[in-house]
Amino acid sequence: MDRRMHWVRWIGVAFILLWTLIPIYWTLNTSLQTNAQVTAKPAYYVPPTPTLRNFATLLTGNGDVPDSVRQSLVNIIIECAAATIVTVVISTLAAYAFARMRFRGRQLLFYAVLATMAFPAYTTLIPIYKIMTGLGLVNTYTGIVLVYVSGFLPLATWILYNYMSSLPVSIEEAGQVDGASRMQVLWHLVVPLARPGIISTAIITFLFAWGQFLFPLVLSSDISTEPLTVVIASLQGRHVVPFSLMSAAGIIAIAIPAVIAVLLNRYIVNGLLSGSVK
Repeated sequence: MDRRMHWVRWIGVAFILLWTLIPIYWTLNTSLQTNAQVTAKPAYYVPPTPTLRNFATLLTGNGDVPDSVRQSLVNIIIECAAATIVTVVISTLAAYAFARMRFRGRQLLFYAVLATMAFPAYTTLIPIYKIMTGLGLVNTYTGIVLVYVSGFLPLATWILYNYMSSLPVSIEEAGQVDGASRMQVLWHLVVPLARPGIISTAIITFLFAWGQFLFPLVLSSDISTEPLTVVIASLQGRHVVPFSLMSAAGIIAIAIPAVIAVLLNRYIVNGLLSGSVK
């Protein structure tokens, strides 16, 4: 029975890996071929003459498509970085307040913040669009960043709340006895101790922001603010783009978050696990 369950688990893992990796491999395979090779029949399952020409065209070439991809790459980096910084700063303050300070309605407010994670994103899309239109923040970095922050704050606050709740109170009390204010205790004592949780929160927030599509699609209709995820989806409608070039753009879009997730995976795991153990 144990051996049978062992094989079932391995088959399940293999199926999930194949289901996940085959589309990525096929996109990479297409991006390393010329358009003539992509359209050839039968299809090449391995690039016959691998080339990086498609990537060079997008990153250094001239034309509407390369210009759009480069601008959208700059946009998504700015928007994700700004949303991550703002989210981490606000969630750190909020998590510390919920974990350490005692005030009326604290529990109710905390659970109300967490409850917002249960609402599907599309239910708030129209109200948010109307608010941003009224404030004149459509097609701006500020509008997109504010929407990202509002969506990511509950999760970030919850992660940091769990982490800060696990820290020993005696260290903070010792700082207050020495005359440190609440903010000094937070900045000089709590933040250094909570650094793994803050790093993991920042990474998770950045990856979530990078994968956003629906909100920037609605809030941005100009290449000056459209992120890479939106531009790739709209390229085929605006221009006649070869499949090889489209695939190269897709690989660029997934390469950055993939590298971050692989290289910083230990920070994500350690931060989340440390915050879950009290």
